[in-house]
Amino acid sequence: MANEPKSTTSGSLTLPDSLDQVRITGLPPTAYYISDFITQEEEEAILDKISSAPKPRWKQLTHRRLQTWPSDLVNDKLMDAALPAWLDEPIVSRLRSIRLSPDAELSHIFFDSPHQKPNHVLINEYPPGIGIMPHKDGAAYHPVVCTVSLGASLCLNIYKSNNDGTLDPDPAWRVLQEPRSLLITTSSLYTGFLHGIADITEDVELSKSTVVNWDLLRSPDEYAGGCNVRKTRTSLTYRDVMKVSKLGGKLGLFQKK
Repeated sequence: MANEPKSTTSGSLTLPDSLDQVRITGLPPTAYYISDFITQEEEEAILDKISSAPKPRWKQLTHRRLQTWPSDLVNDKLMDAALPAWLDEPIVSRLRSIRLSPDAELSHIFFDSPHQKPNHVLINEYPPGIGIMPHKDGAAYHPVVCTVSLGASLCLNIYKSNNDGTLDPDPAWRVLQEPRSLLITTSSLYTGFLHGIADITEDVELSKSTVVNWDLLRSPDEYAGGCNVRKTRTSLTYRDVMKVSKLGGKLGLFQKK
């Protein structure tokens, strides 16, 4: 094709030259989806690191568990500490390497965030049948969320509010997140809509008309039968916490819980 988009190579991956090439056009501003953001070897190495983390790192919820790095937020502030190397590289540098658009030579998805890169990672483990209720991520973060999926696929549901402020129970859009993929949500999609994951063991009625990022999937043929049987999926959510505390001595106590 004469106007085929340029791309950049990172190891064995071919990444888009700009995020404009992977914009999810059926969503409100603004979302992007890269089906192959990390390699299978990188995925396995990260999952090994997650599973070998010390037991106190895990926060056990009713039906699932999570980790926060480098620490929990305290009063919407983050302790000033670096991410561990296995969460920093290669993901953070890769996020910063992709331009927003072909004309934006020096900009990337975090170029206007307070620290110009993510400083916080939330690791969520979702067994089959377990999701998370519709929610917003809140004001503690710069309005950019970068989610890397590991292990398995599932659908993220995006919800609208009704005119009276109540939540429409039916999702307005569904985004299918494949293993090793990156989903970025920003702007009004971050601030004006809720997102959640249904408590189901199988995503059904999957098709080009019901999955908003269908044309960007790595393997749409895998879902040609219209369903995805869930397995355990782990997500890495990268964000920039806007307020950072230098009081490492005091806030360090929270990290050791």
